[in-house]
Amino acid sequence: MSEASSTQPPGPSGRSDGSGRASRFGTSGTSDGPGGPGAVVTTAVPARLDRLPWSRWHWMIVIGLGTVWILDGLEVTIVGNVAGRLAEQGSGLDITAAQVTGTAAALYVAGACSGALFFGWLTDRYGRKRLFIVTLAVYLAATAMTALSFESWWFFVFRFLTGFGIGGEYAAVNSAIDELIPLLYRGRVDLIINGSYWLGAIGGALLSIVMLDTAIFPKDLGWRLSFALGVVLGLVILLVRRHVPESPRWQFIHGRGEDADALVTSVEQEIEREHGQPLPPPAAEITIHQRKSIGFGLIARTVFHRYPRRTVLGLSLFIGQAFLYNAITFGFGTILITFFDVPTGGTGYYFAVIAAGNFLGPLLLGKLFDTVGRRIMISSTYLLSGLLLFGTAWLFDRGSLSATTMTACWCVVLFFASAGASSAYLTVSEIFPMETRAMAIAFFYALGTAAGGISGPLLFAELTATGVVGDTVIAFQIGAALMCAAGLVAAFLAVNAERRSLEDIATPLSVASAKMGSKGPKAVP
Repeated sequence: MSEASSTQPPGPSGRSDGSGRASRFGTSGTSDGPGGPGAVVTTAVPARLDRLPWSRWHWMIVIGLGTVWILDGLEVTIVGNVAGRLAEQGSGLDITAAQVTGTAAALYVAGACSGALFFGWLTDRYGRKRLFIVTLAVYLAATAMTALSFESWWFFVFRFLTGFGIGGEYAAVNSAIDELIPLLYRGRVDLIINGSYWLGAIGGALLSIVMLDTAIFPKDLGWRLSFALGVVLGLVILLVRRHVPESPRWQFIHGRGEDADALVTSVEQEIEREHGQPLPPPAAEITIHQRKSIGFGLIARTVFHRYPRRTVLGLSLFIGQAFLYNAITFGFGTILITFFDVPTGGTGYYFAVIAAGNFLGPLLLGKLFDTVGRRIMISSTYLLSGLLLFGTAWLFDRGSLSATTMTACWCVVLFFASAGASSAYLTVSEIFPMETRAMAIAFFYALGTAAGGISGPLLFAELTATGVVGDTVIAFQIGAALMCAAGLVAAFLAVNAERRSLEDIATPLSVASAKMGSKGPKAVP
């Protein structure tokens, strides 16, 4: 654990007003004023953000950043549901269902891993706002080109590039969310935003029903229009996202303390008008050496040498959820068609049901991550989903399931798995220092997803393509075992990050001294 510090109120050299805003002069520069790389500054910006009550401004953050997961869910679900149609004669592509759910899915995930690492580094260096605009633009362009696919190789290339943009989104958006949301709400908001992926999945499932109806659209057009609609929705999100600000936490470390102060001051004034009362004084100040960038060597030492237990935790959580979700998300439609004779155009109804269960998990359980605590909730959601999946595999092997009851079992499994999977992103975003946050998210996402998200679809497609029940049961059991293993790791290694500031959970690498006090929301051990 990082060292916590104790607060002191603004002294003679500081200033404060009725709202409780305060700043102090540091060794060089001012807390929220001019500075630059190499300057030593003292700031109350993190504590000022953490003690804010929920407001319309926070809703703007949620809508501007969270809605992209709806697009991701729409994208992945459409591919899973149109796999059968793309493999049919007359679709416009010479491709098999196994190539769509296996090769194309693996390329999408490989692109996401590459994009996460590339854009994650840029996010920590150039800021959250620039990159969550750029990554969304990359995603939109690649999705549009996917809709224009005329050969299988073209489809594969732009599936990779679509994933490349989405991977960057995971790093840029998750780091921005946790740095902008107050500590009392951070867990539930992060989980619900990541869980909103499944709202897109519901939309993609229902959309595929219409788009795959040959009475409405020809075989070679419906699937293209599905991708094109994703582009239209993405453009709307891009317009909304322009109003989401840069992270003040990133600004004050990178020599832009004056910008950070101006932003937080404007938000405080807006919230005071909204709530009709002054804000309490900030609970902490922190003194840091401002810097421009962090090298890969320092990032590696931080992850592997300074926090080895947290590294094991992050990898375990990501590998478990990545295998389960990437395998099942891309392959569920194929299972229904292969084993239960569900028509190609009807898989969307079933997927919409399990997608609803996935969204309800983070929505209903998210608050418990802030109240009951991270360790208990992360370990229990992983273990429960793994054990329930073992039960589902057993019933499937016995021939006791129909398409409806299989969907019901998956709905229950994924209710818990979705909350656990979302908590993986929350965990790695919280437990490493601010300077490495985006890169840490990218690193664990890339390694975990490469291990589980690339091998998962390939293995699952191979096993389900045989049409042998026992082979698919093996795939279920592998996913269940990995989820249970991750749950056990979390039971021992998860960090109790609930109701604590990010700077208390992991001391910034740039810290010169830190002073935490008892005013405002108090961090728990």
